[in-house]
Amino acid sequence: LAVVGLNGAGKTTLVKLICGFYDPDEGEIRLNGVNVKEFNRRAYYRLFAGVFQNFSILPGSIWLNVSQKAHGVDREKALSCIEKAGLLEKIESLPKGMDSLLDKTVFHDAEEMSGGEMQRLMLARLLYRNSPVIVLDEPTAALDAIAENDVYQRYQELTKGHTSVYISHRLASTRLCDRIILIQNGKII
Repeated sequence: LAVVGLNGAGKTTLVKLICGFYDPDEGEIRLNGVNVKEFNRRAYYRLFAGVFQNFSILPGSIWLNVSQKAHGVDREKALSCIEKAGLLEKIESLPKGMDSLLDKTVFHDAEEMSGGEMQRLMLARLLYRNSPVIVLDEPTAALDAIAENDVYQRYQELTKGHTSVYISHRLASTRLCDRIILIQNGKII
C-alpha cells in the first residue's frame, strides 16, 4: 500500500496510529475487527518494523545496529540483510567491517556514514526484524538517484511475504505498489 500526499497531509501520523505509536483522539484502530487496545502492546509492536524519517543509531557495532541485540546475533541473517539493503560493499570497505563502531559522540574511532548509508542500515535493521508489516516512510529521501532506483528495483524482493506500507511525497515512486491512497488534510481522498 502506498500512502501519498503533500507535506503535513497526515501520512506519517496515519501510519504511526496504525503502528500503535499514537493513540487516536477519537475513534479506534482495529486489526481484523479487534480494537488494537485489546492486544498486548508489546506483542502488537512486534507486528511492525519501520524505517521512519527520524531514527536512532545505537552506540555500538554495526552488528548491534542491525540486530538490536547485544548477544545472540544471527550473523548470517545480519549479513544477508546488509546485502539486501545494498550496504555490503560499504561495510566490507571498513577496516573493522561489521565490528565497526557507530556514534562519534560515544566512540572517538566510530565510523561516519552518509545519510543514504544510514537509511540503508535502517533498512537492514527492518529486514532483520522480519515483522509481518513493513513500514517505509520516505525510505529513499537521503539517497542519490542511482541508489534510489536500486531500492525501487529491489522493493518486491525486500517486501516479499510481508504487508508493506510505503509513504511518499512522490506519486511516481509508488509505481511498485499494489494500491495507492492519497491523504489530504488528514483524510483519505
